[in-house]
Amino acid sequence: MDIRKLVGDNFGRARKAKGLTQEQVAERSGFSQQYLSDLERGRRNPTVVSVYELAMALDVNYLELLKQDSDQ
Repeated sequence: MDIRKLVGDNFGRARKAKGLTQEQVAERSGFSQQYLSDLERGRRNPTVVSVYELAMALDVNYLELLKQDSDQ
């Protein structure tokens, strides 16, 4: 399992489910839009603190960004 891809996929799915753009999440979280783009592509290795802060910006439980789908 590639944790970078897992977090990126979960972040992108949660962001879209909330109807938010990367720019809107960047404003809420303090992370740059480029960082969020790289994260969604699995090019970033987020820290535990980053995962928590991103979850707060999306108003989701941080575990939503770490969970693995049963079909993966």
